Amino acid sequence: MGNVFLVEDESKVAAFISKGLEENGYHTTVATDGFSAKTILDQEGFDIIIMDVMLPDINGIELCRQIRKANINAPVLMLTALDNVNNKVKGLQAGADDYLVKPFHFSELLARIEALLRRFKRTQTDQQLILFSDLKLDTWSKLAERAGVQITLTAKEYALLELFMRYPNKTLSREYIAEKVWGIEFDTGTNFIDVYVNYLRKKIEKGFKSKLIHTNIGMGYILKDI
Repeated sequence: MGNVFLVEDESKVAAFISKGLEENGYHTTVATDGFSAKTILDQEGFDIIIMDVMLPDINGIELCRQIRKANINAPVLMLTALDNVNNKVKGLQAGADDYLVKPFHFSELLARIEALLRRFKRTQTDQQLILFSDLKLDTWSKLAERAGVQITLTAKEYALLELFMRYPNKTLSREYIAEKVWGIEFDTGTNFIDVYVNYLRKKIEKGFKSKLIHTNIGMGYILKDI
């Protein structure tokens, strides 16, 4: 079902949650304070993090802020005995995704976990795949397809296609392409941008009726389906 990281200093609460999650198919790792939690999070990945706001050293809000700064993107569900708006707002501003007030029914905790995991999975999929017309780019596997046919690209061709697909129907100047794909200023005395665009065109358009990369004379190139 998923790997859950629980940060809870109350042993009875931690045991109650862990037992219920294990019975529902989740693997649970428990930390009892913020410092040990941060150490574990720096070394391991989890599908969801559940943490109490009131911890003996680093409080849950500060811990949440730190893990977001460390680019740990797993959804965070905060547990608190303080049912007030200000406390919830601080947690959400720190990067938490949801709040649950103690005491709670385990069925509600389970439902919130499942909802967060569904939402996070959809977000990951949306970020992973870029779609335009019949083109599909998987930014994790670095694979490109057109109408289900896989296209083999070099690293720079892939980067160029990703740039076009992130800005469809927008004219991209040679200067902009040079900066974003090569990290350099464009030299007007060279034609390497045109050469790479032509390489990419041949790979994504050969064998297909419609052209996708078009030239705007004097301005640059645009990805559009016409």
